Amino acid sequence: MTVKRPVLKIQYDSPVILSFALLCLAALIANIYTDGWANAHLFSVYRSSLKDPLTYLRFFTHVLGHADFSHFVGNICLLLVLGPVVESRYGSVNVLVSILITAAVSGIVHFVFFPAYSLLGASGIVFMLIFLSSISGIRGGNIPVSLILVAVLYLGQEIYGLFAKADNISQLTHIIGGVCGIICGAAMAGKKR
Repeated sequence: MTVKRPVLKIQYDSPVILSFALLCLAALIANIYTDGWANAHLFSVYRSSLKDPLTYLRFFTHVLGHADFSHFVGNICLLLVLGPVVESRYGSVNVLVSILITAAVSGIVHFVFFPAYSLLGASGIVFMLIFLSSISGIRGGNIPVSLILVAVLYLGQEIYGLFAKADNISQLTHIIGGVCGIICGAAMAGKKR
C-alpha cells in the first residue's frame, strides 16, 4: 500500500501585501540602477511645484522608495509579518485603501510642513499595519490590553522621539501611520472578512 504525500504548493496568499513588497523591491532596484534618480524623482516626497504632475504621484509612491537595502529589509520584514494577517482579517480592498490613505496623508503632511526635507520608506505603512492588527482584537466593545500597550509603547516612543531627536520627520510619519491605522481600523470594524 502506497500513501500519497500531499503536494505542497506556493500560494500568493496576500496579494496586496506581497505586491506592495515587490513594488518596493522594484523601486529599490530602479534606484540602484539609476544611481539615485528614481528615489529623487519618483519615490520621495518633498516640496515641489504643484504644476508638476509627479508631485501628486509622489504623495503615494514615496512609501515604495527606500534609501538602501537595510532600510528596505527593516520595513519589509515587519510588513510581511503583519500584512498577511491584517489582509486575511480585513480583506485585500480594505488593506489597499488603508495603504493609499496612509501614503497620501503622510505625503501631504510632509509636503506642507517639511519643505526642506525629502521623505521615503514604508515605515508609516508598517505602523498603520501594527495598529490595524491590534485593533482587530476588539470584540463586543471590549478593548484588549494588547492594543493599549501597543498604543502606549509604539506611539509613546515615537512621540518622545519627535521631541528628543533631531530627525522629527520619520517619527511624525510613524505617528501618522499609527493614527491612520486606528482610524481605518475603527472605520472597518464592521467590515471584517
